[in-house]
Amino acid sequence: MGQGQWTEVDAFLGSLLVGEDDVLAGATAAAQRAGLPPISVSPAQGKLLYLLAKTLGAKRILEVGTLGGYSAIWMARALPADGHLVSLEYSPRHAEVASGNVARAGLVGTVEIRVGAAAETLPKLAEEGGEPFDLVFIDADKGGYPTYLDWSLQLTRPGSLIIADNVVRGGAVADGLSRDPNVQGVRSYLEKVAAHPKLEGTVMQTVGVKGYDGLSIARVLA
Repeated sequence: MGQGQWTEVDAFLGSLLVGEDDVLAGATAAAQRAGLPPISVSPAQGKLLYLLAKTLGAKRILEVGTLGGYSAIWMARALPADGHLVSLEYSPRHAEVASGNVARAGLVGTVEIRVGAAAETLPKLAEEGGEPFDLVFIDADKGGYPTYLDWSLQLTRPGSLIIADNVVRGGAVADGLSRDPNVQGVRSYLEKVAAHPKLEGTVMQTVGVKGYDGLSIARVLA
C-alpha cells in the first residue's frame, strides 16, 4: 500500500462521490499553466470543505492562503446567495490567477481576494468589525499558523469551525526534535488548539492523491 494505491482510490471515490466539474478542473489547469505549485487541496478535500460549510449553514468564510482559488470555489459554492468569502493571498501572481478562476466560476461578488501578508491583513479585518466568520480555512505558510489561529479566534463566534491543512507533514509532526520550521509551526498550532479553553479539536490523518498528511478541525466554544 502506498502512493499508487492512494491515488487510484482517490480517483475512484472522486468519480463516484465528489463530482469535480469543468470549472474546478479548469481552475487546476489554469494554476498549472501559470506555474503555481501543485499544492491545492484534492477534489475529495474540497468536497469535504463544501460539506462542512453546508452543514454549518455558513454565511461568512475566511480563507488564509488562496493559491489558485480551487478551495475558495468549493467553499463559496456552499454559501447562500448573500454569503461572502474573504480569501487572503500573499502573492499578487497567485491572486491574479485565482481571480480569473473565481470569475470563470461565476463567483465575483461572493469571493473577495485580498493581497498581502496575512499577518497584516488579518488585523485589518478585525479592525473593520464585520460579522464573525462561521468557517476559517488555513492553508498557507506553516510558520504563520499559530498567529493565524490567534486572529481566527478573534474573527469567529461560538460554533465556528477553524480548519488547518497540512498538519501531519507525512508523519513528521510526531517528531518533537524536528528543526523543520514547517513542522515546528504546525506543532505549535496544534499545541495551541489543545491548550485553548475556547477550542475543542482533533486531527484527521489523510492519504490520497496529495500523499500522507492531515487536517486539523477545531470548534470554537462559548
